[in-house]
Amino acid sequence: MGKGFFNVPVAINEPVKGYVPGSPEREAVLEAYKTMFNSSVDVPMYINGEDVTTGNTRTMSPPHDHKHIVGTYHLADKSLVEAAISTALEARKAWAQTPWEQRAAIFLKAAELVAGPYRAKINAATMIAQSKTIHQAEIDSACELVDFLRFNVQFMTDIYHEQPESTSDAWNRIEYRPLEGFTYAVTPFNFTAIAGNLPACMALMGNVVVWKPSDSQIYSAKVIMDVFKEAGVPAGVINVVFGDPVMISETVLSSPDFSGLHFTGSTFVFKELWKQIGNNIHNYKTYPRIVGETGGKDFIVAHKTANAKQVATAIVRGAFEFQGQKCSAASRAYIPTSLWEDVKNYVIEDVNSIKMGSPEDMSNFFTAVIHEGSFDKLAKYIDQAKADADAEIIIGGGYDKSKGYFIEPTVILTSNPKYTTMCTELFGPVITIYVYEDDAYSETLKLVDETSEYALTGAILATDRYAITEATKALQNCAGNFYINDKPTGAVVGQQPFGGARASGTNDKAGSAQNLLRWVSPRMIKETFVTPTDYRYPFLGE
Repeated sequence: MGKGFFNVPVAINEPVKGYVPGSPEREAVLEAYKTMFNSSVDVPMYINGEDVTTGNTRTMSPPHDHKHIVGTYHLADKSLVEAAISTALEARKAWAQTPWEQRAAIFLKAAELVAGPYRAKINAATMIAQSKTIHQAEIDSACELVDFLRFNVQFMTDIYHEQPESTSDAWNRIEYRPLEGFTYAVTPFNFTAIAGNLPACMALMGNVVVWKPSDSQIYSAKVIMDVFKEAGVPAGVINVVFGDPVMISETVLSSPDFSGLHFTGSTFVFKELWKQIGNNIHNYKTYPRIVGETGGKDFIVAHKTANAKQVATAIVRGAFEFQGQKCSAASRAYIPTSLWEDVKNYVIEDVNSIKMGSPEDMSNFFTAVIHEGSFDKLAKYIDQAKADADAEIIIGGGYDKSKGYFIEPTVILTSNPKYTTMCTELFGPVITIYVYEDDAYSETLKLVDETSEYALTGAILATDRYAITEATKALQNCAGNFYINDKPTGAVVGQQPFGGARASGTNDKAGSAQNLLRWVSPRMIKETFVTPTDYRYPFLGE
C-alpha cells in the first residue's frame, strides 16, 4: 500500500484467492467449514458492548441442509431495541468527537483482520449460512468486505480534503459532522460484505448505529461483529438486534433522535419504511437521510454482431452464480434470431455441466436458495411456465426441498416480451429469454427500457460500436450500473460504485465517496482575521 492524503494507506482491492485443490487456503476454509458445521453456536445480540441473551431463540440451518442445526440466535423485545437506541445516543457523545484518524484506524484494522486471521472463518460462515460456493464467499465476505473497509477510509480522507477557498481576510473551512442522533442499518441475506459495510461506513463517519441483520444472515453477521469488537469499535457505537422486523423498525423510526436509514433489501419493505418515516416527520429533530438499494430485473441484450459463446457465458454466469440471488443477477435476456440457436446450444451445454449440491464440495458451481419461502415462490413460477402456452422451459425446471432448497438452473423461452417472468423479480436461478428479429434492435431497446419498474443493472453485448452507442443512450435510465460486453454482475468497490434508480433504490453508489457524504452534515465555518469596527461602506461617502 502507498500513502494517500493525511498519510493514510491508499486503498487497493484485496486479491481474490483461487482455492485450487491442494492449496493452503482451500484446506483452511474446509477445516473451518467442517468445524463450524459440526458444532452449535449461540448468537447473542450486542448492545452497549455486551452480549445480550433473552432465552427467546430461533434455530439456524444451512439452506443446503435445512434439517441440520448449526446454532441459535436470541430475539429482542421492544425494551431491548429502546436500550440499543439509548445506548447509541450515549455513545455518540464520545464517538462523534473522536478524531477521524482514530476512527479510521479501527476500520483499517478490521479490514486486515478479515483479510488475514478471520478469512477462512468468515468465508466458511457465509458458505454455511447463505449456501455460497467458496468462490462466491471469497469475492463477497472476504474481498468485498475488505475493500469496503479500506476504500471507505480513503473516501473519508478525500471528503475531508475538499475545502472551500480562503482569503487573506478569512479562513473558510468545512467540518464534516456526523448526523445528529442515531442511524439505522437494515441489511440483506445475500451479501456478507453489505451486512458489514452498511453499519461500518456510517460509524466510520462518526455516527452511531442500530443494526438489524437479515434473519438468514445472522450466522455470518456474528463473525462481522467479532471482527468489529476485536478491531476496537467502542461500546454502543454499533448495536446489533435480532427479531421481529416490524416491531424493531417501528420502535427505531418512532424515536425523535432517528437521523438516517441505510437499507438493502426488498423494494416493498423499503417503500414501507420510507412511508413510516414520512408519517413520523413532524416528530424528528432533523430530516432523516434515507439511502436504499433494493431489487432489480436485470437484463442482457445481445446485438447480432455479438459473439454467441460470450453471450451464453454472460447468461450462465450472470443468471446462475449464487443461485441468481444477487440483486444484479441477469433475469431477462433479449437475443437476436440469427444468434439464438448457437446461444441456446451453448447455454444448454453449460447448464448440463453444472454440478449442484453442498458448498463443502468445491466442485459444485451451484447450491441452494436461501429458504423455503423463496423455494416455493420460484417453484410456483416454474410450474406456471410449464403450463403457459407462451412459455417453454428449455433447460432446468426441476426442484427438490427434501434435504436442501434446491432449484435447478432454469431457462424459460417466451414468445411474449411482457411475459410475467420477464417483468417480475424472482430472485432465484431463473432467466427468461425473448428472441427478437435482427432488424428490430432499436424497438427491442425501447422494450427493455419499458418492461420493468427497476433500474439496477444491465448489459449489452456487441462488436458493432454504433450498436453499443445506441444501447448506451437508449438504456440510459434503466440501469444504474451498465455493462458493455460483460455480464451485469460483479461490481468491484472503488471500480464500479453500485446502485440503481427507479424502484431499485436511491442510487447513492455504495463503494464511493458519494455514499459516505450522505452520513455527514457539513458545517461551514468562516473565521475573520480582522473584524470590522464600522458599519459604513465606502458607497455611503463621508
